[in-house]
Amino acid sequence: MQHTKRFQTEFALFMLAIALIVQLPVEAKGRWKEYAANAQEVRYVGRIDDSAKREIQYDWVGTYFETEFTGGTFEVKIADTGTTFYNIYVDGQCVRKICVNDKEGQWLTLANGLGKGKHLLRLQRCTEGEYGTTRIMGFRIATNGVLTRPADKKRFIEVYGDSYTCGYGTESNKANDRFSVDTENCDKAYGCIIARYFDADYSLTAHSGQGIVRNWGDAKQISDVSMSHRVQRVMDKDGSKMYAFNRHRPDIVLINLGTNDFSPVAIPTPEQYAEAYMKLINLLRQHYGEVPVLCIEPHSVNAYLHAALKEVRQRAQALPKVFFANSLQNMVTEQYDMGADWHPNYQGQRKIASCLIPQISAIMSWGLEDKVIR
Repeated sequence: MQHTKRFQTEFALFMLAIALIVQLPVEAKGRWKEYAANAQEVRYVGRIDDSAKREIQYDWVGTYFETEFTGGTFEVKIADTGTTFYNIYVDGQCVRKICVNDKEGQWLTLANGLGKGKHLLRLQRCTEGEYGTTRIMGFRIATNGVLTRPADKKRFIEVYGDSYTCGYGTESNKANDRFSVDTENCDKAYGCIIARYFDADYSLTAHSGQGIVRNWGDAKQISDVSMSHRVQRVMDKDGSKMYAFNRHRPDIVLINLGTNDFSPVAIPTPEQYAEAYMKLINLLRQHYGEVPVLCIEPHSVNAYLHAALKEVRQRAQALPKVFFANSLQNMVTEQYDMGADWHPNYQGQRKIASCLIPQISAIMSWGLEDKVIR
């Protein structure tokens, strides 16, 4: 009798374990509705590598994805080869900044407990390719939710630049602070500020320390790899795949390159700089047609860069729709407007954006609005 009772007890426990094993995957699966990284319901803005079947990779600063969802919860499976920071936007508001440094991939909750109805989510990469490559592996929402692709914005701005465009040190408030990656945030740099003001999509092709022909402190007049090379890449750090310039067609292009070209040691000649600058403009015209190009003289311009840009201006006279921004010299003060390593902080970047916005308005016939430049 004791053997019979023991057998019945063990059999009951065994059947309960089987039931739990069978039910757990059903419950887990039933909790989520999953989508691949390349789902049509999600739009990516910026240069991406979508050659993998179900994954998306990118490393250019500022690249972002957007989607609309219901069900109150949104998660992403994401990996990064290094340490990269991202801004989470929900319904047009930046709710928090997160760090990803998991090389294998993890599920991260980007939004949770939201009210009924449709919500717009954006995950924006706010640090540059120097610090890691993003890998998007999938999305999931509540099982009763719906994912839909938001419409593209009616305006698109493309920016080519260096650390000023990357937002290097924008979240620091002292010029003599040492740089750390957590203080870099392109969303607080002039390119994103301008795009936000005009309610435009944007793409940043930028890398700190890079010039159009020579990089910061290089002993050579012509660097082995400069922005003249990087602008043709799908990925910032990987030169194996060339960009076809077919993902977006900008309404206007901003070019802000030259500070690093004329950093100490072996500065290039105005002719070398101007030749590379004109090649970039011609490359853009080859792919985009007569897109307006606004050439920016950085606030930190020195006599060498000023002379080189004067050479560019002379060579560009015959080209239609090539414009030169008003001088930004002395616009950014060390006491109030600089962050890490003497780079513009958020306030300094807003000053730069405030100077460029009226010129863009005039070039594009985009009206000015009575709103804060933020």
